[in-house]
Amino acid sequence: MTEIHKPPYLEKIDELPGIQVWIVDGSHVRGRIDEEFTNFGQHFRFSFIPENEFWIDREQVNDERRFFIEHMLVEHRLMKAGMPYDKAIVEADRAERRERRRSGIVRRLTRAGLPDGETVHTHLWKTLESGLNVWIVDGAKVRSVFDIDFTAGGHDHVYEFVPENEIWIDNDIIEKERAYVLLHELHERNRMAEGLPYSKAHAESSRLELRSRRHPDELHDALGAEGWS
Repeated sequence: MTEIHKPPYLEKIDELPGIQVWIVDGSHVRGRIDEEFTNFGQHFRFSFIPENEFWIDREQVNDERRFFIEHMLVEHRLMKAGMPYDKAIVEADRAERRERRRSGIVRRLTRAGLPDGETVHTHLWKTLESGLNVWIVDGAKVRSVFDIDFTAGGHDHVYEFVPENEIWIDNDIIEKERAYVLLHELHERNRMAEGLPYSKAHAESSRLELRSRRHPDELHDALGAEGWS
């Protein structure tokens, strides 16, 4: 008999001691449950995830599951024992980084030293009239070399490794989600250019992104208001 899953569940990929690992529809989660859900999550970070489950967003191109699972194992264990998230993520990042090094990806990318930001470009999405370049980038490379917590997108006003006048969109984001991530990054960058601090610009952009996810008929106009034409 075919197993039928309800949204956001797509496929159970592993059974760890006391933990089921699921691939989920991250677009469904971000649009209907919590827009801050990222590449993966566990209960003590996102309370809507059952305590005995790890969720991993479906990937577009790269297979980073082993790294994400290693991260969640540490984060889940420490937070269950009472450690706050901001401290648990530091230890989880260390464990994930070790796993990435074991895989060989870090050695390959840093053989000639730390690469520059342009080495992770996959293709140019668009150059805006303002001169801003929006690039699709290899998210796995960014996480392995520059910032292990890079998620969905980013820009030069937040990340020092992003070249000036660039926005990056992770190529692991599925096609139908990229415009929402783009809206977030454009709005955030525009507001930071006006002097708004990152924390406020990010919160404002998250609200705008969530509204567009819930009202997709507004997305085109929202992008236009941010200079996308």
